[in-house]
Amino acid sequence: MSRIKDLQKNLFGGTTSNARQFGMIFALVAIILFFQIWTNGLTLSSGNLIQLVSQYSYILILAIGMLMVIVAGHIDLSVGSVAAFTGIVIAKLMADHNIPWFLALLIGLGLGALVGAWQGFWVAYVGVPAFIVTLAGMLLFRGANQYVGKSQTVSVPEGFQTIGGGYLPEIGPNTGYNNLTLLLGFGVCVAVIVREWQLRRTRFQMGADAAPVWISAVRVAILLAVILFATFQFAGGRVGTSFPISGIILAVLIVAYSFYTRNTAAGRHIYAVGGNSRAAELSGVKLQRVNFMVMMNMGVLAALAGMIFVARSRASGPQDGLSWELDAIAAVFIGGAAVSGGLGTISGSIVGGLVMAVLNNGLILKGIGADSVQMIKGMVLLLAVALDVYNKRQGRFSIIGSITKGFRGSGPSAPAGTGPVQQAKTPVAS
Repeated sequence: MSRIKDLQKNLFGGTTSNARQFGMIFALVAIILFFQIWTNGLTLSSGNLIQLVSQYSYILILAIGMLMVIVAGHIDLSVGSVAAFTGIVIAKLMADHNIPWFLALLIGLGLGALVGAWQGFWVAYVGVPAFIVTLAGMLLFRGANQYVGKSQTVSVPEGFQTIGGGYLPEIGPNTGYNNLTLLLGFGVCVAVIVREWQLRRTRFQMGADAAPVWISAVRVAILLAVILFATFQFAGGRVGTSFPISGIILAVLIVAYSFYTRNTAAGRHIYAVGGNSRAAELSGVKLQRVNFMVMMNMGVLAALAGMIFVARSRASGPQDGLSWELDAIAAVFIGGAAVSGGLGTISGSIVGGLVMAVLNNGLILKGIGADSVQMIKGMVLLLAVALDVYNKRQGRFSIIGSITKGFRGSGPSAPAGTGPVQQAKTPVAS
């Protein structure tokens, strides 16, 4: 038994808790395999994988921003309405005033920042609970969407459609695959190998025990196999398709926000505020600034998600953004965020979003009606979180608890005996 535990500790990052952090990923893999069998291989087909990323990238972008809002101890119910409002404004600008699409994109991001700043002002400086502020925002910006667009559909130009419906272009010799997608996949493989080597070197320099070389080789081999499989599936789709541009945008955001929340003082302040706002403030964290920034950041990402959806749909309409906030919130909580704030990871939210996306996609592939899909998704969310909470209370293995156990956010595990208050009292740069 001890040998099995040692194997787990080495294979998944050096500690048993790190090994358990992969519980949600295993759940995602199980769901994928289930639907792969049930749909007779359609789930992992090239066309479906490309469609999956293209269809759900905007929800995953929302989940990134929502994670930071929830970690800070708030909630945002307005993201769908903000996304729809931004989409109709930039569509009208391009249609009625001939604004170039790249300038409209920047205007849309600026508009999202203004909306986020407006809501952040009420939350951070007036003290109105975020639930109330964003509930009002949901009504306000949904009405503004219909007012600006006069409840009509507005088309967007072809150039703008690239960010939501475009793919990596074809370059180089004809290999039967999209060469840029192949290069992207191979680049990720190189990054995985370099990262593993750096981790081993760092542990060696610190005098810590490193896993045997064969363990590292197995770990890297598994990751490389998954990456290469996905690479050839995305690169080998029908002519004219490859890895979606929206997927590239999502990947850049995942890397950037993971680094921000893990490696910067400002990112750690969000977790300190969510863990214990009073203790964090006494430690030098500027509470109002943190609350303002997470709300403004959510506005920017909501605007980006809305524009990507409009670009993919080729038009903005009055029904855009409906229930998006529910999907984003579900992704964050399935991914391990705590309702009370202070806990959660970017990667966990992405995995949670993928769980919901694969579930939704698989049910649709089997011809399940939209009404039944919504009921099944709701029950899966409720039962998954309820079972996990029960297991955590009973001291049993908990997927959500294992992902969040022992650390705040995506950073290193906290020392034993440290809780939210102790961590928040640690001096931090303001």
